[in-house]
Amino acid sequence: MTEDRFIEIEIKLAHQEDLVESLNQMVYEQQKRMDKLEALCGALAQHIRDGAHGGPNAGNEKPPHY
Repeated sequence: MTEDRFIEIEIKLAHQEDLVESLNQMVYEQQKRMDKLEALCGALAQHIRDGAHGGPNAGNEKPPHY
């Protein structure tokens, strides 16, 4: 009886270890995506700032279709 309980506990522990590893991998992937999005947002914000402060094509030139 005691041996069966130990086996059951070991099985549950193995499942929990797998779950924790799976969740850890998901967190890692999410962090990578967040890092990419933060870099993209930063680049976009810089692009907007450059345009607002007289960067290239700041509004003094006619659009190409004129």
